[in-house]
Amino acid sequence: MSAVASESVAEKKSGFDLIAFGAILVTILFWASSFAVIRVCLGPLTPIELAAARYVSAGLLGAAYLLIVRPPLPSGRDFIRLGIAGVLFITVYAVLLNTGEQTVPAGPASFIINTMPVFTALIALMVLGERFGLWGWIGTAVSFGGVALIAAAADGDFSFDPNAVLILGAAICAAVASIMQKPLLKRFPALAVTAWIMLLGSIPLLPAVPATVKALAAAPAVVNWNVAYLVLFPTAIGYVTWAIALKRLPAGRAANFLYGVPPTATLIGFLWLGEAPTVAGLIGGGMAIFGVVIVNVMRGR
Repeated sequence: MSAVASESVAEKKSGFDLIAFGAILVTILFWASSFAVIRVCLGPLTPIELAAARYVSAGLLGAAYLLIVRPPLPSGRDFIRLGIAGVLFITVYAVLLNTGEQTVPAGPASFIINTMPVFTALIALMVLGERFGLWGWIGTAVSFGGVALIAAAADGDFSFDPNAVLILGAAICAAVASIMQKPLLKRFPALAVTAWIMLLGSIPLLPAVPATVKALAAAPAVVNWNVAYLVLFPTAIGYVTWAIALKRLPAGRAANFLYGVPPTATLIGFLWLGEAPTVAGLIGGGMAIFGVVIVNVMRGR
């Protein structure tokens, strides 16, 4: 019996893949919670120190995985691609996001980050020559309009917050890294690619480790616990559960579930940090995600 037929039989018996569904739920919860946790840690830690605390630790976990599992080694060309993707997706992404979240609440930040598929489509248009179409441009305009509204209403007083642009830069870095990872994921296991990216991406943060250790020693215990949570749950476990979901579901179907991250992050930010979303912020967030939906559904038309 073919894999497709087996999957079809399994779906008829159970109606849905319980393991994949559980992995998706865990991923959404952990990734959504990271935006609020970052807000808690900023202050006692600078954006760079928080990035080092989170991703140097994650890089060590990645190194341990590579040493224990010993997946096939990448070629020199693939190693360079992994290094560039890692620096963009770990170092630059983390510093931009952390800096942006100094003033942008958790919910709006998550809506901005989730415009990444729009940038992925734009990069594919420029680099791969993929068709974009009128609806793609309309969706892009809607998403950018939503981000602009979030930036203008981040404090509820319609004064432009430049930190929202930094978070947008983080989304662009994630999109570029995703494009660079795509061919690697066809040749290597997803966990191996993730481990290499965590390891290589953490290297530029190593000079900040001494200052980070001092800052963590001086920080309240709650900050240290939150950093440990970031490393273990949204970073390590979140990537593993996402890899499980991608293995058991088509990539497009799995990615659609990630639309649940921004509203979940907004709810967590409200319940945990008391960050009540503004009406304009909710409208902007809705526009940002709706634009992504348009680009994904109507792309090429």
